[in-house]
Amino acid sequence: MSSDAIEWVDLARNQAGASLAAKAEELRKEYPWRTTFARLLGVHNEERAWRLGSKGERKVGATLAKLPHEWRVVHSIEVGERGADIDHLVIGPGGVFTLNTKNHPGKNLWVAERAFMVNGQKTDYLKASTFEARRAERILSAACGLPVTVRPVIVIAAGRLDVRAQPADVNVVDRLFLRRWLSMQDASLATDTVETIFGAARRSTTWCA
Repeated sequence: MSSDAIEWVDLARNQAGASLAAKAEELRKEYPWRTTFARLLGVHNEERAWRLGSKGERKVGATLAKLPHEWRVVHSIEVGERGADIDHLVIGPGGVFTLNTKNHPGKNLWVAERAFMVNGQKTDYLKASTFEARRAERILSAACGLPVTVRPVIVIAAGRLDVRAQPADVNVVDRLFLRRWLSMQDASLATDTVETIFGAARRSTTWCA
């Protein structure tokens, strides 16, 4: 059967942060009193993490909506069957990018060539973002029938960011400078290539592997 004949969902209709918002809502429905008291007391719990994550993704989504018309964006892409997802996939003249949003209001974020720390605590953000981009690269290359290079980006939606040095394989960008940063990337993709990659990326069936 042709892949065109297989039913698929158009991911281009996804709203930024929708996946995390749904997870937060599930927890509120399952534990209404617990989540209400946690919010009133300022307790950090799983529901709060999903809620803040969704808020950060919505902020980034609003920024991406202001990109020039030649850019294409897909939000909240579920990959495989183990709960992995891509916050934002951006495709345009400057290339293809997986954007991993981090929303840490009131916290200090410190970045160096091989480290990403939040309030002095090490994270796996750099490793996870690189893995996400390489996986997207393999999937899109197979779906498009041409080599697709995907660059990982961590976008900071809130928090105090101190970038001592950009990591070798991941770009860390403040949301306020994201649109400018993307527009400054050297042109590497023709319009028809952008549309080919976007056509594959928007199909839910592309990401089932």
